[in-house]
Amino acid sequence: MGIYHVGSRTVQDRLGVREAADHVGRAVGRGIKPVAAAFLELQPLLVLGAADPGTGGVWASPLTGTPGFVRATGPHRMSVVGGVLPGDPLAGALATDGTHVGTIALDPRTRRRMRLNGRLHPTPRGFAVEADQVFSNCPRYLQRRRSYETVDRTPGEVRRGTGLTAAQQDLVAAADTFFLATVHAHGADVSHRGGNPGFVRVLSPRELLWRDYPGNSMFLTLGNLAADPRAGLLFLDWTSGAALQLTGEARTEFGADGERRVRFTVTRVAATGGAVPLRWAPPEYSPANPWVP
Repeated sequence: MGIYHVGSRTVQDRLGVREAADHVGRAVGRGIKPVAAAFLELQPLLVLGAADPGTGGVWASPLTGTPGFVRATGPHRMSVVGGVLPGDPLAGALATDGTHVGTIALDPRTRRRMRLNGRLHPTPRGFAVEADQVFSNCPRYLQRRRSYETVDRTPGEVRRGTGLTAAQQDLVAAADTFFLATVHAHGADVSHRGGNPGFVRVLSPRELLWRDYPGNSMFLTLGNLAADPRAGLLFLDWTSGAALQLTGEARTEFGADGERRVRFTVTRVAATGGAVPLRWAPPEYSPANPWVP
């Protein structure tokens, strides 16, 4: 299939940006270029999104390792050594050959990010992804964190629930970054969302709301949600390494003035203390971030 499916086209046409989307879409390909391969090998963090083959719930999960744990092993193939932590909601997906996955490698040091979507194949040391889509994003709404250190942490037990605790609500309300996994009939995708703290509003223990800021006009994420509302959110504590994973449904609300808001309903929560063995420097907020009232 092409870059865009009917969901993305519906959103593009609604907002009158089909021509712009076609222009930007020319940068999407299947090949991993040398500059992209070099970028991957420097990253200590990869975020993966997929639907759990057992429950159908969509999740986003963090994977970490010494730089080089993720790398290009062919012109259309990315390999990862290791996998998700025990108890992660996507453990089953990573063990299932042919799973549609989306991945994003985001480097706060350089404010660069790269997305690679395709089909997963388990390997003796982890898994590989045969790429269907490879592309980069602009640094807009991406906070700079100039350095990180690797910390010896033992991940805590996965705490599960059907709504956010008070502490989890505080983590979301203070977040300047989260990752959003979505799916469609022929694939999966993970995108980054960023803004000044408070850009994600906690309406209740089971409902979040955020404004969809202007982007590249492709509308891959909102297009997926137009076709399938299932979604997964990942919030990281960039200091303590805690990971908050949410699955549920997200729907886009279009305002008369063209403004868009996404309303997310939580169905399940998985929270893990010390999940990521990385401690990042404090953020320098992107100058593109809109003011949060």
